[in-house]
Amino acid sequence: MSSASLLRAAPDVIAAAARRVMARCEELARVSADAASIERVYLSPEHARVNRLAAEWMRELGMRTWQDAAGNQVGRIGDPAAPALMLGSHLDTVLDAGRYDGIAGVLMALEVVRLLREPGVDGWTVRLPFAIEVVAFSDEEGTRFGKALLGSSAVAGTWNDAWWDLTDADGVSLRRAFLEFGLDPARIGEAARRPGELVGYLEAHIEQGPELDRAGEPLAVVSSIASARRFQLVVEGEARHAGGTPYDMRRDALLGASEAALAVERICSAEHHIVGTVGRFEAFPGAVNVIPGEVQFSLDLRGEFDGERDRVWDALARELDEIMGRRALRWRSREVHSAPAVFCAPLLREVVAGGIRATLPPRSDAPPVIFSRAGHDGMALGAVTDVGMLFLRNPDGVSHHPDESVSAGDVAHGIRALAEAVLLRGTERI
Repeated sequence: MSSASLLRAAPDVIAAAARRVMARCEELARVSADAASIERVYLSPEHARVNRLAAEWMRELGMRTWQDAAGNQVGRIGDPAAPALMLGSHLDTVLDAGRYDGIAGVLMALEVVRLLREPGVDGWTVRLPFAIEVVAFSDEEGTRFGKALLGSSAVAGTWNDAWWDLTDADGVSLRRAFLEFGLDPARIGEAARRPGELVGYLEAHIEQGPELDRAGEPLAVVSSIASARRFQLVVEGEARHAGGTPYDMRRDALLGASEAALAVERICSAEHHIVGTVGRFEAFPGAVNVIPGEVQFSLDLRGEFDGERDRVWDALARELDEIMGRRALRWRSREVHSAPAVFCAPLLREVVAGGIRATLPPRSDAPPVIFSRAGHDGMALGAVTDVGMLFLRNPDGVSHHPDESVSAGDVAHGIRALAEAVLLRGTERI
């Protein structure tokens, strides 16, 4: 892959683009359901407001805009009859979120369109054999209805009608929320794209971990997106009086579940590229003077490869059998989510690597390559087109938290690298 720059923009133009991204991240952070934090969930008034802002910014660039049948905001520029290279990320958030997860990727994609437009040459710096679409996906996080990737799944044509019965914390169904937002559930299929309509999907995203920061590197090529399985587990014992029950008669579900949580840490930390997390833990009946008779907890299990992930789950299940048998407890599990690993397409990995090489000072080694332990919309898009990703350094690796961060300098590098990648894909200089 050639490392020569194809982009004509001067450094000060790219620096201004990065400042615009940072300012707009701040502007979007103020669109929140909670005045004290950032909270922006699917099919909410805040979702509608950020879609309107994104559409306005798209139109400023001469893009044709629409909100699709799943509530994703889309902008397109280029030959209406040509297939499109899709760029984007998401604008929804977790609760008490940071400013950049997803959001920076959407705004950087818009700046790439700005850089590639040059009046007098068919509107582009070079003639591209495809149109460009920027998509602000609507529900990557799954915060409201507990099911992630709803917006991108609709685009990928993998919508499951069973999802219509999902409900939020207030008991509002997904179907009802669609109607209240002004969408028609019967038209959800109109959001789906066919493989021939797309030449690929490229996403820029902050790394949700510390590898780039520790290595002192601003950018990396993403090799794959983690496979994931999520479980709801229940440990059953016996609720009895805390003072009157001797230890040799206790069947304490909390102690058994606690030992299970520690086993998750022990087993997963000994494995390469396997991460297990117990994120929710609740004891019943929950009284200070009653031995817990039941504990419900979650398990999020992620791995670079599906087989390794599944092998670790089998090891965890055997360990839980041993723990609960020793403590005279029972346990059961229910799988609530399963997603295979998605590997970035070799061609798109190459153009992202070429974009990084054209952006940063010359180096003898290849750009860093990182496997993403976090999920992204690309997991869904992989069902309909090739996927590629660019990671940006995230100081200390903090994400899904108000302290989440990225520097304007690294955003500038990322915009330049993403634009170079688009041009390399268009000219096929590989």
